[in-house]
Amino acid sequence: MTKGDKTYTTKANFMLHGGDYNPDQWLDRPDILADDIKLMKLSHTNTFSVGIFAWSALEPEEGVYNFEWLDEIFENIYKNGGRIILATPSGARPAWLSQKYPEVLRVNASRMKQLHGGRHNHCFSSEVYREKTQNINRLLAERYGNHPGLIMWHISNEYSGECHCDQCQHAFRHWLKQKYDHDLKALNDAWWTNFWSHTYSDWSQVESPSPIGENAVHGLNLDWRRFVTDQTISFFENEIVPLKEMTPNIPITTNFMADTFDLIPFQALDYSKFAKHLDVISWDAYPAWHNDWESTADLAMKVGFINDLYRSLKQQPFLLMESTPSGVNWHDVNKTKRPGMHLLSSMQMLAHGSDSILYFQWRKSRGSSEKFHGAVVDHDNSSENRVFKEVAKVGETLEKLSEVVGTNRTSDVAILYDWENNWAINDAQGFGMKTKRYPQTLQQHYRTFWEKDISVDVITKEQDFAAYKLLIVPMLYLVSEETISRLKAFVASGGTLVMTYISGIVNEHDLTYMGGWHKDLQEIFGMKPVETDTLFPNDKNFVTFRNGTYELKDYATVIESNTANIEGVYQDDFYANTPAITSHQYESGKSYYIGARLDDQFHQDFYSELIKDLSLEPVFPVTHGKGVSVQVRQAPEHDYIFVMNFTEEKQQVSFETKVTDMVTGEDLTGEITLDKYEVRIVEKSTN
Repeated sequence: MTKGDKTYTTKANFMLHGGDYNPDQWLDRPDILADDIKLMKLSHTNTFSVGIFAWSALEPEEGVYNFEWLDEIFENIYKNGGRIILATPSGARPAWLSQKYPEVLRVNASRMKQLHGGRHNHCFSSEVYREKTQNINRLLAERYGNHPGLIMWHISNEYSGECHCDQCQHAFRHWLKQKYDHDLKALNDAWWTNFWSHTYSDWSQVESPSPIGENAVHGLNLDWRRFVTDQTISFFENEIVPLKEMTPNIPITTNFMADTFDLIPFQALDYSKFAKHLDVISWDAYPAWHNDWESTADLAMKVGFINDLYRSLKQQPFLLMESTPSGVNWHDVNKTKRPGMHLLSSMQMLAHGSDSILYFQWRKSRGSSEKFHGAVVDHDNSSENRVFKEVAKVGETLEKLSEVVGTNRTSDVAILYDWENNWAINDAQGFGMKTKRYPQTLQQHYRTFWEKDISVDVITKEQDFAAYKLLIVPMLYLVSEETISRLKAFVASGGTLVMTYISGIVNEHDLTYMGGWHKDLQEIFGMKPVETDTLFPNDKNFVTFRNGTYELKDYATVIESNTANIEGVYQDDFYANTPAITSHQYESGKSYYIGARLDDQFHQDFYSELIKDLSLEPVFPVTHGKGVSVQVRQAPEHDYIFVMNFTEEKQQVSFETKVTDMVTGEDLTGEITLDKYEVRIVEKSTN
């Protein structure tokens, strides 16, 4: 992605604003449906995801279809100036389907058959369910594929979960035979099954991991998680066959997720694999704003990390498919957004690459589990409440930002995130069971760049390393020889590589490397780790680096330095005065190894030095204090600069050159004041 390229992710060249609309819940209330159309105009919304959980309304009995209500919804939205993202309904099937075809129901890891209910309670291997979903999708494509209001397909909803039924066991064994070339010895070797005498003598003996069976063979656990991802993708690919066949020009997405409490990537599926099968990445963001365990700026940093990961998966703009304009309904405390936060949090999504602000949900349900989940239209059916007015303000702002659509961000810095690595390190029965925190560790390394307004791509191991000056790979516990070779080539060609403790331990089968650290890593870093000390929560040590002393928690690596330069040393314990941080010149590049988990001040000082050494700079410099974030999207002749105050106090910011506010039209230069939670979006010509 070079500066100036534009990628339009849908048929629309404007910012999408709207969200999940469930008219199927209100078919006996034509007055409500009429009010929806009026309120859509008043809220400055323009795009609606429909049909997500509408299967029972579309096919109330097997082979009995009712599309007339959806026809009317399509026409009413389109005539009102809106656009539609049409969902396939597989995320929640009708009761008649579960009753007539019980094989579609999932079996859990304890081998218990599940009852009908909930969402995604279906077997991805079921041929019946695959046939039924493809049939309904074909009818949707035939009926709406050429409608001028259709801009995107939304496939199912938040894919998740796994099934352990006989069909899935058969599919898993077939997957394994393909992976290991029908060589059972190769599987036994990869899984190290001679441990506890668990060697397989026939493929039929292989079962998925279970709390009532095998669950301590780490190679099995890792391959099962890979299979679950591949089987989910296979189910997805089956769903889209008629859509690709009949509507090849309509892009396809499905909504990815993140853990809403820790704000880390969703762990159950490897999105780096799934992303290759999508035209557009979209995700559902529900940060717990105003919580009592972290600052607003700390949470905003985590949101930025997730945005940069999902943007980087395809190196193009993404879509925010779901968010809340107020609060959610599944936290322990469901706190609503404070005034100003909805606009600020929405603009942060745009700043990092989103071309939409979409909500779950348009109108609050009257009953069941989501009747108190945030929505644009509350139970009062009013346009006069605070939340509705804040949504309208977001819509008015988005209408002035159409030229930002399709633009991207360029980065000289990359952080490597790997789903398989996280699975493996969490499975490892060693180190600190509660202190591994791989995704959170990456966010801590990301923090300095976010605070200094330096763009970062959060990439995966399959992506190109050569495009970056600096590549950061914290806690890369699982790493194949192929990836090690690519890291070696990156440094040899002039790149700067940062690695940390608990890296390079096991290969892609979760088998430890024999003979100590891999020889190529020893060449790159000029040292080798010989022991990892794991600390209790109340243990402390300290590291001296340059002229500073920094607190160490959780992990410390005992290092044998060979040709590496010693940059920092431990102060205490049996490894006092030995290397804690090293650097090494390898061919045209340089590597750094950080042997301990150190405090935020260390990361600030260490990366500030690297930023200076590598001449890493913000795209557009803005002087500001802590808690203000400046993010830039770039077009051929303009930079679009988002200046965001993630604090509860007024903040002074200063522009070195004249910029134009894209919302108010005023020219700005020098110092201005941002109110609490205020955001300013400005434009600067690059000619």
